[in-house]
Amino acid sequence: MKTVGRKASINSQEIIAAALNLVGPHRSISSLSLREVTREAGIAPNSFYRHFKDVDELNIAIIELAGQHLRAIIRDARSLIINERSVVRVSVECFFNEMRKPGSTLPILLREGTVGSGNFQDAIKKQLDFFAHELQTDLERANSIAPRYKTEETLVVAKAVTQLVFAMGGNALNTPESDLDKTVEETVLMVKFILKGASSSKG
Repeated sequence: MKTVGRKASINSQEIIAAALNLVGPHRSISSLSLREVTREAGIAPNSFYRHFKDVDELNIAIIELAGQHLRAIIRDARSLIINERSVVRVSVECFFNEMRKPGSTLPILLREGTVGSGNFQDAIKKQLDFFAHELQTDLERANSIAPRYKTEETLVVAKAVTQLVFAMGGNALNTPESDLDKTVEETVLMVKFILKGASSSKG
């Protein structure tokens, strides 16, 4: 006979969903405890341990989920790009639009990189590196059509843009909705400055 209020069985995605319910828009996932996650999920600790060895492993799974959402943003941006002039704006707008959606996991990537265990931070870095390498691929594709950068510089440029966009996104997490358009415009301009500077350094 199961304990009143507890589920007889649960899957890992339901545990992740329970953890995300606790995090909300401002709280760090590194502050989650096993007790409150299991209470929110309506399970006993033993049920939790069938899916995750500890809360750190749960947090890494959440970060990987946020990374999946980030990859979806990249795909959406690519599908909306009509011409080269729209690349920066469409990409930045897709990023910020996703960031402010209710229930978005992107804010986790924006605020979690300096907290938690070494494994936790490594998981964040892995997702940022993925973003940078995807951007590098796009830059090299554009470069093959209209050469602007030295080939060995594309990853450096991609990392600079990634750090900028994530920093601006992190700053925007606590700003009023009315200021978001201004932040998007500033980010677009800054990215263009980085790309222009990298282009002018060629040769």
